[in-house]
Amino acid sequence: MTEARSLLIVDDDDVFRTRLVRAMRSRGFDTTGVGDHASAIAAAQAESPELALIDMRLPGESGLTVVRDLKALDAATVIVVLTGYGSIATAVESMRLGAMNYLTKPADADQIVAAFDGITPRADSPAPSLARVEWEHINRVLADCGGNVSQAARLLGIHRRSLQRKLGKDPGPR
Repeated sequence: MTEARSLLIVDDDDVFRTRLVRAMRSRGFDTTGVGDHASAIAAAQAESPELALIDMRLPGESGLTVVRDLKALDAATVIVVLTGYGSIATAVESMRLGAMNYLTKPADADQIVAAFDGITPRADSPAPSLARVEWEHINRVLADCGGNVSQAARLLGIHRRSLQRKLGKDPGPR
């Protein structure tokens, strides 16, 4: 019998993290889940994980900081970055810092395992359209602003009415 690979999951969404920990344990991983940068580094210092799944958006320090600090602790840790708001810039930066792969949510446990094993995503799961990605980003910024359209428009660098028009449009298929 082979020893289970150790996996550290860093995600601030308690429900998602708990479910993912359970799913990865059922697939034979020795899994630990934490919700922020400090907890991730403390867990890695106690026992360096072979694998780490890191959410990009965390309270306080970003997931990129976790990637950098985990690689500084143990360069052999294989890291996959998981984010609901992917962009080319963050994908490139995460790879530059040492991540092996980059996934966008929603991703299931099998896709995550495939990412750790270096398998490319299935062709039957198409990438979201540019309109969908823009719409999701706008809605995330709006949510971060507590629904304040004027503040969100300022952060996005567009006119308030333009933002309202974009919010009213159907972004197309997921």
